Amino acid sequence: MALTKSRLPGLRLSQYPRLSIQLMAIGLVITLAFILAALFAPLLQSWGWLQNPTEGLANPIHQPPSAEHWFGTSRQGYDVFSRTLFGSQAALQVVVLATLLSLVIGVPLGMVSGYLGGRLDRVLLFLMDTIYTLPGLLLSVTLAFVVGRGVWNAAIALSIAYVPQYYRVVRNHTVSVKTELFIEAARSMGASTWRVLTRYLFLNVIQSVPVLFTLNAADAVLVLGGLGFLGLGLPEETPEWGRDLQQALDALPTGIWWTALFPGLALTLLVVGLSLVGEGLNELIDPRSRQE
Repeated sequence: MALTKSRLPGLRLSQYPRLSIQLMAIGLVITLAFILAALFAPLLQSWGWLQNPTEGLANPIHQPPSAEHWFGTSRQGYDVFSRTLFGSQAALQVVVLATLLSLVIGVPLGMVSGYLGGRLDRVLLFLMDTIYTLPGLLLSVTLAFVVGRGVWNAAIALSIAYVPQYYRVVRNHTVSVKTELFIEAARSMGASTWRVLTRYLFLNVIQSVPVLFTLNAADAVLVLGGLGFLGLGLPEETPEWGRDLQQALDALPTGIWWTALFPGLALTLLVVGLSLVGEGLNELIDPRSRQE
């Protein structure tokens, strides 16, 4: 019946400011470039076009950018260009896993909590609010000490900090939607709780989830960089922008700028790209943003 349809607004690009569409397109291009780098870096290495990012060179000492080493080499003899490309692979793996884990946990909890209410809702709300009040980096650092290094471990440490955000957004939407006429009609016709949640509520309460996903992904890139900088992210042999930045600190006072510039620039660009995509999605999905 008509009342069961999602209340998501129609997405006609002509309705939105051209600048917003352009910025979102720029964000998509930047993000896609890092995705392609992550996908094709191993293939380029197998063809001999990239150095092994975990093996030093025969002449390792801080070679500046050149035709042979586009981004120069580090103190350990690593090719910075290769480390930067492979760093995008590690970053995207952890970030995608972390945001998916937090989404898969937070969205169902928010729907069940908001729909059922009662003691379960109060307990979950208290728990999520408690986690939400903790700084994300501090919480991730603490969890990283507990779970240790590794892609999955870093993803788990990051995801715990984002679960409350999905929970709060979805719960608030569920509380407002569950009093709608089509929900009441479904219940009066004998629809089970599971059927109401999956068929009638789900599409109506996930409007902000894509925006939250991309913005959390941008934040997760920064937090992962912080963990790597502190030596708590991925194993030492894994190319990681945060660790490369930490190892480049000692060389900066001596004028060795390239070992810090390129990993830092890659991290910044990926954050900017994901943030632009998130803000663009927000304008496409939220009608109120068009009225401001």
